[in-house]
Amino acid sequence: MFIDTHLHLSTEDYHIDEIKDILRQARRNGVKKYIVCGCSKSEIKNVLKIYPQMRSISFAFGYHPEFADSITKQDLLELQEFICHDRVVAIGEIGLDYHYNNENRQQQQKIFREQLQLAEKLNLPVTIHSRDAIEDTYQILSQYHVKGVIHCFSGSLEMAQKFIKLGFYLGIGGVITFKNSKLKNVIAKIGLEHVVLETDSPYLSPEPYRGKKNGPQNIYHIACFLADLLNISIEEVAKITTTNAMCIFDLK
Repeated sequence: MFIDTHLHLSTEDYHIDEIKDILRQARRNGVKKYIVCGCSKSEIKNVLKIYPQMRSISFAFGYHPEFADSITKQDLLELQEFICHDRVVAIGEIGLDYHYNNENRQQQQKIFREQLQLAEKLNLPVTIHSRDAIEDTYQILSQYHVKGVIHCFSGSLEMAQKFIKLGFYLGIGGVITFKNSKLKNVIAKIGLEHVVLETDSPYLSPEPYRGKKNGPQNIYHIACFLADLLNISIEEVAKITTTNAMCIFDLK
């Protein structure tokens, strides 16, 4: 069994019939559990509406750094209410993104810290977004007693080891299959002991589907790549990464 620990699967990105078909394909490829993210109020409400009964789907809710300038105290209070849902297993994706907006660092860090404080208070893991901000992300995380996943990790071996030492797992998806990705060298050295699988659907499809809309069925192709990279069976990849995901997110 595989677990897709990070995907966006709402009607903001897919038609409802497309979602049903995607989930059927994913199950055929051995993907049996999913953590669907809601990174804005609209996405959270959408996700809660379309998955009222599907026990294979858990949730991670939090405000993405791209919305940092518009988040209010009321929004943070509402987030606490959303997180009270019994299928929420993490706060995320939260973090820092300096790629498109390098002028609001302080505001991004403020919203990030407030959500980390909430994670501490509720004893929930976090899923972390970090783009062009890895040192600040690490420094802030080191100040809180939280664990979780560095979503879409693409850093150096040194940074991988530093995050692992903090108690974090690395979220590995389609990027590792890209021809110019250096991530394969990192994973070849650290193995799968601190790795979980994710697709970040509808983004970042693995080879040979790069450029097309992603889906959780592609976890299988990421796992095949890792099996070849590490010279182990795909069954071993499934066993290790599923155990890791079940542990960090307390999945049943």
